Amino acid sequence: MGDIRLIAPSQTFQTAAEAFKREFFDAGETVIHGSSLLDQMEYSDWLRHVERGQDPATVREGWVPFHTFFAQREEDGRLVGIIDLRHSLDNDFLARYGGHIGYAVRPSERRKGYAGAMLRQVLAFASGALGMESVRLGCYADNLASRRTIASCGGYRVETKPYLDGRPMELWQIDLPDPGKGRGEGDLC
Repeated sequence: MGDIRLIAPSQTFQTAAEAFKREFFDAGETVIHGSSLLDQMEYSDWLRHVERGQDPATVREGWVPFHTFFAQREEDGRLVGIIDLRHSLDNDFLARYGGHIGYAVRPSERRKGYAGAMLRQVLAFASGALGMESVRLGCYADNLASRRTIASCGGYRVETKPYLDGRPMELWQIDLPDPGKGRGEGDLC
């Protein structure tokens, strides 16, 4: 695994983002978790959506403010993942099922540690930039990779219940360090 960095979406990444999206569809996946509807929108419309989503005054009705980031591999600039951080759980769906964070790694880049790297970086952003004290995440109970990733970052299971489709899902919580106290090696993941 090469090092990654989280980057804000911009027009610069349109071609790379469209290839990223196409890879999911070509693999038979119709939902890109943590993409804030990239799987349902044209890139230019999606870009406006994620830019407006950061501000409580302009976020889409029924949504909470959020930040969406691409995970870009530093050595070659390839987009390897996407992660979404919702600032609160102030709607019923997020509180019951979705949590603060959703993410996806492109099919050809899975099992290389990128999900953990993305999650570590977004947890640092949540704590440092937003002052969040904890985050919740949801995943299907049979998604062993996500369960391991969340647990490796200090996550603990809060609840197991049926998702909307009837499949068992788990809600996890990760308590974040106080951003004012600094961060020692190993404080997150």
